[in-house]
Amino acid sequence: MLILFIFLITFLLPAHAENYNVFQPDYYKFNENNPSEKILFIMDFSNSMNEYLQGKRKVDLMIETLSKILPQVDSKTEIGLRVYGHKSGFTAMDACKASTLLVPIGTFNSDSIKYNLEKTRPRGMTPITYSLKQAVKYDFLGFNGHKRIILLTDGGENCDESPCSYVMELIKVRKDIHIDVIAFNIDNEDDLEQLKCTALVTSGKFYTANTAAELAKSISNSINIKKNVNAKIITNY
Repeated sequence: MLILFIFLITFLLPAHAENYNVFQPDYYKFNENNPSEKILFIMDFSNSMNEYLQGKRKVDLMIETLSKILPQVDSKTEIGLRVYGHKSGFTAMDACKASTLLVPIGTFNSDSIKYNLEKTRPRGMTPITYSLKQAVKYDFLGFNGHKRIILLTDGGENCDESPCSYVMELIKVRKDIHIDVIAFNIDNEDDLEQLKCTALVTSGKFYTANTAAELAKSISNSINIKKNVNAKIITNY
């Protein structure tokens, strides 16, 4: 049923999924297409982010990429940071509730987000659905207008929940939240389907990234940063 659902929404909703093979950004400039939109980063600090990619830990590639992009975001843009998987817990139940809002949504937050990313360590599980629920219930409380979640993960949900099922229920009562998903170095098809569903059902964007350059492209596109650069994209057919 999930495969059929993904097939249907792919044609019923705008096509936002993008894949990039080669991209090297040199300069970023923030484009305030929607200055009233609130943006929340939900970043993966599960244990698998300790794995190496391109000679570096995936978590280091994530932090380095964001550290280059965040200073170019207008300081008046309201952004925040939630992380998950940063605690292992004594039980699986504890690990599946390891999700913390480190930087509440607000202006002038880029330095605080960078600082909190650098001091956080990957340790535990991947409670994606729980993190989304917490974000929707608490992190956007009191904010009007459009709200965007940028979810970066290197794996699928592993806490016996389904982010796809959750957002299908969410859109019945909330139309103001869009979820962009960046699948970072994921090759499991079931995980990719779940994550793609999570993005498309909420009219968000879905990206796959397997290199630092692709990761930079995905994040900058998600937060509407214009690149003043000659970018070369190579697609394998």
